[in-house]
Amino acid sequence: MTDVSLGMPQLPAPDYPADVRARLEADAREVIARYPDSRSALLPLLHLVQSEEGYVTRTGMRFCAEVLGLTTAEVTAVATFYSMYRRKPSGDYQVGVCTNTLCAVMGGDAIFEELQRHLGVGNSETTPDGKVTLEHIECNAACDFAPVVMVNWEFFDNQTPETAKRLVDDLRAGRPVAPTRGAPLCTYKETARILAGFPDERPGAVEATGGAGPASLIGLRLAKGEAQPGARVVHPRGEAPHDAPSGEPGSEHLSAHDAPQATSASDPQHPSGPVGPGGPATEEGE
Repeated sequence: MTDVSLGMPQLPAPDYPADVRARLEADAREVIARYPDSRSALLPLLHLVQSEEGYVTRTGMRFCAEVLGLTTAEVTAVATFYSMYRRKPSGDYQVGVCTNTLCAVMGGDAIFEELQRHLGVGNSETTPDGKVTLEHIECNAACDFAPVVMVNWEFFDNQTPETAKRLVDDLRAGRPVAPTRGAPLCTYKETARILAGFPDERPGAVEATGGAGPASLIGLRLAKGEAQPGARVVHPRGEAPHDAPSGEPGSEHLSAHDAPQATSASDPQHPSGPVGPGGPATEEGE
């Protein structure tokens, strides 16, 4: 019979040093005060403890549980559900390459493969110097700038394998790196504290901003009635275009999805068959 050893149970997580604990408790009170129900503060508090060590440790989860009156199991369930919470030590810069559909076909897959080779790491692995953690990520909602790379959630648009390699080389060498848009880049710990809801006190960081690209704004402009040269609009069901009288070119619906034809199978109002020019067909063939 094979001897199966279950091993020793895991010891409770150690506490933070007293000075760290006192500082985090003061920050936690500020976060918790924003919510009518204290447990609603769990997500920002996980960012807070992540800002301390660069990932969510067992000590961090114990801290969150204690200040919120939750069990460590409840906190662990949340911390392991969201990918934005790291469960192991990671780099100062989280470099995420979008490999979702549009970025992938525009070169995201090639960028990710080249960075793996260039850095000598795999997905969710960190370079030996502790500077860069590489990962492939899902859609960054910036498809009009594809392929997109993000560093600590800041955008680096319209990348190529060569520009991406220069980017990670600059990060590792400590050279200044500016996102395409948005706030100046900071370390992952600093980013986590900002995500916890604390102000970014770096000069000019709040004023820095970035907007969506032209392709992202077309729908908004159409909704405002701003003409787009060559744009074709599928109108809501039952409505003709406001700028084309019924029967004239452009008045027809552009999708059967938006102008379904009534049939006996799909429309109880026309039980005898498809609607023709003369009305519903009858059994007498009228």
